Amino acid sequence: MSFEDIIYEEKNGAAWITINRPEKYNAFRAQTVEELIQAFHKAAWNKEIGVIVLTGAGEKAFCTGGDQSAHDGQYDGRGTIGLPVEELQSLIRDIPQPVIARVQGFAIGGGNVLATICDLTIASEKAQFGQVGPKVGSVDPGFGTAYLARVVGEKKAREIWYLNRRYTAHEAEKMGLVNTVVPHDRLDAEVEQWCAEILDKSPTAISIAKKSFNLDSENIRAISGMGMQALKLYYETDESREGVNAFNEKRKPDFRSKMK
Repeated sequence: MSFEDIIYEEKNGAAWITINRPEKYNAFRAQTVEELIQAFHKAAWNKEIGVIVLTGAGEKAFCTGGDQSAHDGQYDGRGTIGLPVEELQSLIRDIPQPVIARVQGFAIGGGNVLATICDLTIASEKAQFGQVGPKVGSVDPGFGTAYLARVVGEKKAREIWYLNRRYTAHEAEKMGLVNTVVPHDRLDAEVEQWCAEILDKSPTAISIAKKSFNLDSENIRAISGMGMQALKLYYETDESREGVNAFNEKRKPDFRSKMK
């Protein structure tokens, strides 16, 4: 199995899945998401793999969400919005192994959602977190909103989505979005240590624990399905397209002039 947009490695009982688009700040296009789904499936049913690490290539970004340069009003590919993000988000939750987000830089937009969904998040002191959807005519309804509120609380989640600010790694740790923050040069060693500790435990017990955690928020999957249907309709409006156009043209969007 060969990949173009990601790197897949297995080492010491852990699978490392790396989004390999550093020139795009590891933003994902449809192909990227398709390859991530294949890689998670590859790791998930390998009994030699006890933990999965999700990260991004380079020093600047973990992931910055959907590649706006590839989104001219409609992505290509499967999924409600032309990106199979619902499938990827559900897969991260459904596979038996814990998934660790290794965040070395920007975790913005859909990248912030991926870090949120992962079982654990380990961040470099250089990491930054936040949402940008309403800035660019988008939103991630479901796991990006309702589950985020489970993690950081209702008030903070609404702040994150309504104001689109960026948060440092230490601020993210304080709100519960991150498990631990380490100096940048210790990030890999810390991730490897957490992997080793997980690998010492009973994989079946860990799998049951993960499933039981997820069942408490399983209703959010239905919220996501409904939200993505609404999002598809929203993407077809002039208001949403204004966000994408303004981003690509490097100008401030004028959403209100495009409202019907």
